[in-house]
Amino acid sequence: KLAAFVGFMLVVGRRVIPFVLHYTAHTGSRELFRLAVLAIALGVAFGAAALFGVSFALGAFFAGMILAESELSHRAAEETLPLRDAFAVLFFVSVGMLFDPMVVINQPWALAATVAIIMVGKSLAAWAIIRLFGHGQSTALTVSASLAQIGEFSFILATLGVGLALMPKAAQDLILGGALFSIMLNPLIFALAARRLDKASANDKEPEVPALVPTAMTGHNVVVGYGRVGSAVAAGLSAGGQSILVLEDSDDLGVNAQSQGIETITGNACDLRVLDAAGLERAARLFVAIPRAFEAGRIVERARQVNPTLDIVVRAHSDAEVDHFTSLGATEVVMGEREIARRMLERLDAPAAPVPR
Repeated sequence: KLAAFVGFMLVVGRRVIPFVLHYTAHTGSRELFRLAVLAIALGVAFGAAALFGVSFALGAFFAGMILAESELSHRAAEETLPLRDAFAVLFFVSVGMLFDPMVVINQPWALAATVAIIMVGKSLAAWAIIRLFGHGQSTALTVSASLAQIGEFSFILATLGVGLALMPKAAQDLILGGALFSIMLNPLIFALAARRLDKASANDKEPEVPALVPTAMTGHNVVVGYGRVGSAVAAGLSAGGQSILVLEDSDDLGVNAQSQGIETITGNACDLRVLDAAGLERAARLFVAIPRAFEAGRIVERARQVNPTLDIVVRAHSDAEVDHFTSLGATEVVMGEREIARRMLERLDAPAAPVPR
């Protein structure tokens, strides 16, 4: 049954859930979109338990995975932020109600050992693994300090263990107590780690990020992405005698742009350092020609903050993306499928109904 559920979600869920999200987003109702996200999460979780015999938690986990793969995942996370805060409050209240204070008196040494395993054992293991992979002391300390606690999945596993008679009820009480004390003491661990970070920074062996040289261009056209669309846009601008700056995260495509005599900055345009180096505050236009909607949305949002009068043209693949980019401040959104339809109608050499933009 578990294999059937996984196969169903991978084959059917990955197609149906994004379609429902896009259709709902196209209605323009935030309330309906928020309800759709909640219905998908709870519906998949309940369906997994009722139809496939899979745990409610695993069903919700797969629903979250499918939602995260959608192009509207960023918007879904923003719309459900109030619900996340509410569930966080419910989580901590539940922990407090389940905790038996008598475990502190009846099993103090066992509770102390549980807290030590969580806060010391986990942290040391994380620190050793990160150092083993060659990362610096600052990264190792930060990650190990953040792992010096346990969260909601520990309660799920403990509840399943008690329900399946794999562990006694006393062990669940110890896990609850360990969670409470580790959460309360975690800020102190971060404070200690912050003190060590200053001392460890001098010996940190992590490679320094090379500084980007900002462009000196003014009134230029910034093209994000030098793939098939971006290179065609750059060629047209170059033919018109326009000044061009290309932002490209692929070294090979960046070299291709430079071979055409185009000034190029190699790096991901979602990185604020790359966008700042592009001189958007002095640019005339920004062409976002990458196919990844989430990254394109972040670029548009940042560019509009830097330059409120910048002419921003973005590439899109769906009506939902058109609405999304427009809401972020794009001047014009070009949807490839609509342009294809318009070009086909032009070949008819006859009046036709206008294609919506």
